[in-house]
Amino acid sequence: MKKLIHILIGATMGMAEVVPGVSGGTIAFISGIYERLINAIKAVDGQALQYLLRGKWKSFFQKIDGVFLLFLLLGMIGGLLVGIFLISHLIEVYPIPMWAFFFGLILGSAIYIALKIKDWNLKSILLLIGGFGFAYFITRGMPMSGIDSPWAYFLAGTVAISALILPGISGSFILLILGMYTLVLHNVKSILTSMDIQALIKIAAFGVGILIGLALFSRVLSWTFKNYKYPTYALLTGFIFGSLNKIWPWKIPTMGLDKEGQFIAIQPGQVMDWEEIKIVAEQNVGPYHSAIQESHLATVIVLVVLGLAIIYGIAKVEKKAD
Repeated sequence: MKKLIHILIGATMGMAEVVPGVSGGTIAFISGIYERLINAIKAVDGQALQYLLRGKWKSFFQKIDGVFLLFLLLGMIGGLLVGIFLISHLIEVYPIPMWAFFFGLILGSAIYIALKIKDWNLKSILLLIGGFGFAYFITRGMPMSGIDSPWAYFLAGTVAISALILPGISGSFILLILGMYTLVLHNVKSILTSMDIQALIKIAAFGVGILIGLALFSRVLSWTFKNYKYPTYALLTGFIFGSLNKIWPWKIPTMGLDKEGQFIAIQPGQVMDWEEIKIVAEQNVGPYHSAIQESHLATVIVLVVLGLAIIYGIAKVEKKAD
């Protein structure tokens, strides 16, 4: 049963990562596996690598909580596939209702984590405000021009994976902000189609950055959870509240990225070939803005409440389990 639960959590995390602005770290947090996941990643150290190289598979798996990671990863792979083919389609066809549902889920998650903090004080409040400001600034950031150099890929991998495991911050969105999203995809395609050596070097640098980012950041988070549990909760709550800006249901595109990696300014109501353009910047508006053809206000309210109710249900189940 626990393995099945871990597969389902992993699948939900995978689907979340397909949604721009929604972090799989948030799902891990509200499902109660976040600290275990961080500690499992942290356990991949020199000793674990020695076990691996010597063929001591059982010792390696035990040290890194391998069964837990394996079933979580299986779920994530399945969730990514579902997200790519289903969630992305639903967001394209029903953007406002889908964003409303995610808004309710994330809002409920932030409240849920805030209620777990048993020691609210000035430090916690300041950390909450700081986390909110940081996430809000990130989600409002305008995309930069990427640098097509191995060291830039290395840094992008380090930063993006750190954001990936933080609740409230999307790793793919960080790559967009850094201007590296299209470059990474282009080089991956070059490897798959022509085994381009230069592209392989850049993606290898990106992969090394991911591994180092995971190793360093998991240790930082593990240490903060162990020594400053409630202040860490406060900071992460701020991250999640700040990320709500990114998933506001009513929004209009202001900037896109074409197939050549060029940024394109988008005017309200402008007709474009949206299959050729990836939206990288949007402006939040009210439900009755002139550029919004149909507000779906009643549906939005229902779906936000549904998202909140789901998190409330999760909290009740966790309370009974305790």
